[in-house]
Amino acid sequence: MAQAAIRQDGEEGVRSAIDLAHLSRMTFGDKALERELLELFDRQAALLVARMHGTESATVKALAHTLKGSAVGVGATEVAEAAAALEHGQGPERLAAITRAVDRARTAVAAMLAQPAN
Repeated sequence: MAQAAIRQDGEEGVRSAIDLAHLSRMTFGDKALERELLELFDRQAALLVARMHGTESATVKALAHTLKGSAVGVGATEVAEAAAALEHGQGPERLAAITRAVDRARTAVAAMLAQPAN
């Protein structure tokens, strides 16, 4: 059931909000470390997106850059792509795109963290 919350349409019908294989490689398969990184990403992503709304352009660019790095680390590819786009050009549509991507990733993280730790 949690896998359904983590997956969405995309290449060959399935694209993950969180690339589980990438996350596993980054943590050397350490499930406790995966959970810790996901918890940190979840909190940071929420904070950074909230700060992006209603702030000046240079600050938004810096926040997007920070979020992009965090997203790459946990395998949140859609968030990383949206952050890169926002970093290179701003506008309400790009801010909306990063907000949607972060919401999807946070939903996936919540589903993953709701599963019992192994």
